[in-house]
Amino acid sequence: MTKKERFEEVIRYFQEHNPDAETELHYTDPYQLIVAVILSAQCTDKRVNMITPVFFQQFPTVASLAEAQPEEVFERIKSCSYPNNKTKNLIGMAKILLAEFNGIMPSEVSELLKLPGVGRKTANVLAAVLFNKPAMAVDTHVHRVSARIGLTTGAKNPFQTEMQLIKYIPEALIPLAHHGLILHGRYVCNARKPKCNECGVTGLCRYYQREHAGGC
Repeated sequence: MTKKERFEEVIRYFQEHNPDAETELHYTDPYQLIVAVILSAQCTDKRVNMITPVFFQQFPTVASLAEAQPEEVFERIKSCSYPNNKTKNLIGMAKILLAEFNGIMPSEVSELLKLPGVGRKTANVLAAVLFNKPAMAVDTHVHRVSARIGLTTGAKNPFQTEMQLIKYIPEALIPLAHHGLILHGRYVCNARKPKCNECGVTGLCRYYQREHAGGC
């Protein structure tokens, strides 16, 4: 099987079994999504979704967050990972969003990267989810699953994984592939013990073919 064929089969599987895949973070507008995505770094979506309802009650707009005191923000997000850094980034993000973008979320990755707390992965998430841009956000799930299946080869970091993936995935299908890979890694292709018996792509997965004899 060629790499192109492997990509086509994986995408076809996602189209058939999870065509409506989307982020599991709860949000109603761009402001809420960027807050949730910043909070989600090294933290589960489940935990973020527990934090954000009360957070948005206290800070319902970009302007209210920009004017917040650090101790107020910290108190609301202290149950997530790295609350000190995230407090600084959230307030900084809101201030820059107001000062440089009039409070309107930019759609280009290059502009999103100007916001505190927004790295390439976060920028790609926002561009893909909010604006349906052909941006491939690579988190630990995407990086792991892509390598296991054989969609990527020798990628040492998320950027290399991203470049290999977008080379073979049609632009219109990148958002679907992104969410499909995340959810597959979250619920099936787990880091420590992948559930190969529940996986629908074992027939083309290099990891399965290599490990099956060992009891995967």
